Amino acid sequence: MKSIVLAVAAAVVLTAAGAASAGEPEDSLKASGCLGCHDMKTKKVGPAFADVAKKAPAKGAARDEYEAKLVDKVANGKGHMKPKVGKDEVAKLIHEIVETKS
Repeated sequence: MKSIVLAVAAAVVLTAAGAASAGEPEDSLKASGCLGCHDMKTKKVGPAFADVAKKAPAKGAARDEYEAKLVDKVANGKGHMKPKVGKDEVAKLIHEIVETKS
């Protein structure tokens, strides 16, 4: 019985930790160092993420191409500082930014 209670408690803790890490896009952007040069609403060194989202086409192939172009540019350091995170994380962050438009 004690092991079942411990297993349930561990599952609750892990679920809560996962939900906390999912958080707002700003949490992920801050952790990856993006907010050093960008802001959600105001231009800094780089464009505001709200402006990046506004430029995104409506959902569909054009939007997928827009996101892919940004991922390539950012992840490979093409006119952008090389990020602290890998290409998969860059793609996730860019998708979150673009989704703020929806």
